[in-house]
Amino acid sequence: MQPFVFHNPTQIIFGAGSVDRVGKTVARHGRTALLVYGRDSIHRSGLYSRVTSALQQAGVSWIDHGGVKSNPVLSHSRAGVDKAKASQVDLILAVGGGSVLDEAKAIAAGACYDGDLWDFFSDRATVQQALPLVTVLTLAATGSEMNSGGVITNEETQQKFNLSSPHLFPRVSILDPVLTWTVPADYTAYSAVDAISHLLEGYFTSPDPVTPLQDRFVEGLVKTIMESTEQILAQPAHAEARATMMWAATWALNGLSTAGIGAYQFPNHMIEHSLSALYDIAHGAGLAIVLPAWMAWQADQHPAKFARFAREVLGCQLSDDRQCALAAARGLKDWFGAIGSPVTLSEAGIPANDIPAIAANAVMLAQKWRMPAYSAEVIANILQRAA
Repeated sequence: MQPFVFHNPTQIIFGAGSVDRVGKTVARHGRTALLVYGRDSIHRSGLYSRVTSALQQAGVSWIDHGGVKSNPVLSHSRAGVDKAKASQVDLILAVGGGSVLDEAKAIAAGACYDGDLWDFFSDRATVQQALPLVTVLTLAATGSEMNSGGVITNEETQQKFNLSSPHLFPRVSILDPVLTWTVPADYTAYSAVDAISHLLEGYFTSPDPVTPLQDRFVEGLVKTIMESTEQILAQPAHAEARATMMWAATWALNGLSTAGIGAYQFPNHMIEHSLSALYDIAHGAGLAIVLPAWMAWQADQHPAKFARFAREVLGCQLSDDRQCALAAARGLKDWFGAIGSPVTLSEAGIPANDIPAIAANAVMLAQKWRMPAYSAEVIANILQRAA
């Protein structure tokens, strides 16, 4: 195990009905909030009224910033920064899934910065301070409710880049599993893929071959997410499965499963970011296309860890590591397809002829993330397996 420092300051309020604590929770951190949310579903479900009534009762005023896209964009985030500055808000309240939380983090940072917001994503500046952030989660997927990162797409440059700072950990995140009961089947599937991908990035790319504690933690979480997803798709209001999925997805990217594994990488997210930057595709759907293809590519080179995954999680009985590793890629691809996600570029409406352009776009992020092994040629090779 490698030396590490683990620190996660986010307070979690978990359980059915916990959303009703949002007013008093926000009031502890300020009296004027920028309320960040997505499209019409917050109004249709009655959640907007529920949240704002709680804010009003707690003496908190708010300014709306709705309309966050499923892949949040820079122009809308800049508009949020302008609102936050003009209204001199005390904090940011994000109500939604990972996209809403990611944009809220960008606004929290930008509201305390005199330069352009994209500076944080293009490594021209680092976040030195940010407004306090409180979140109400409505989609179990990204883990943004308990981590310090976020992702935004620059529509002009077609770059989907990330920022990260200890200042961007939410102060409090409210996780009410009941709010996820109405998530449609396709986004339930994409959420599962996203959470599993978060766990497997570190699991497969750790430089330390012996991390038994972390390996078993990841394997257990992946199996739990798979079981819970199947239960939810069969019974959308399955209370225990929804609660389990929400908490498992939070643990998938809050830093605990990767503490002690060394410097790991995010190759699948690196490649997928180009898919969702260039095309109208959900992040989880893009990962369902990329991850099995990347696993198959890796199986020829480093089969041992992939074979372990196949045996421990998917029940592979083959004795040959390479064959078991390939079975892992096929098995995960089959499961992603079975729960309703596209698993090839063609199923997502992305032509194979676009692969060189996708690879060229992905190289920019590979360079930003210091992953020199991933040239345009290598990325194109992986994507060809997903065509």
